Amino acid sequence: MYTHQKKVITQGAPLAETQKALILVHGRGATAESILSLASPLGANDFTLFAPQATNHSWYPYSFMAPATQNQPALDSALETIDAIVKSILEQGLSSQQIYLAGFSQGACLTSEYATRHAQPYGGLFIFTGGLIGQQLDTSNYQGNFAGTPVLITTGDPDPHVPVSRVNETVKIMEEHGAMVSKHIYPGRPHTILQEEINLAKQILSKASVNK
Repeated sequence: MYTHQKKVITQGAPLAETQKALILVHGRGATAESILSLASPLGANDFTLFAPQATNHSWYPYSFMAPATQNQPALDSALETIDAIVKSILEQGLSSQQIYLAGFSQGACLTSEYATRHAQPYGGLFIFTGGLIGQQLDTSNYQGNFAGTPVLITTGDPDPHVPVSRVNETVKIMEEHGAMVSKHIYPGRPHTILQEEINLAKQILSKASVNK
């Protein structure tokens, strides 16, 4: 088992100029560089971008539906990796509402798990084919209030990795913590991100407010 080396690729103008951050979390077998390629289609070129790289190209070794203990210590280390980025952004004077998080597949699962454990008013969350992590969800892990944070969550039906039932559980818990969730299930969609999903996320990102 493994923990993650702290490797984060940043792109774009400094936070002092952009005043808005987008954290992009790659999927299993992928790279920080590959998830950064989403920035342009999302219309996020005027954001400061942060893309952490998972050790061994995987945030945790087994399925996100496996017992959480089987994915340790990698899972806790992955959550700490995201937390360190968020804290660094906040320390540079931005509010949580100027922080957006996006992930695909395993990265979407990690994004939803991190954000729901640290619920606060983010700018927006984009969960492209993912859901909360664990064989059984421990609701005591989830703290705080999203205070109306817009959340986009998507999956295919069926998806080889992410069952619709877990997406529905995730939506319920996030809504209980104050999120405004937009759920989109695509029948027969392959394990990918459709242009429609990009367009939905782009609508949320285009409303990014800059509090200078």
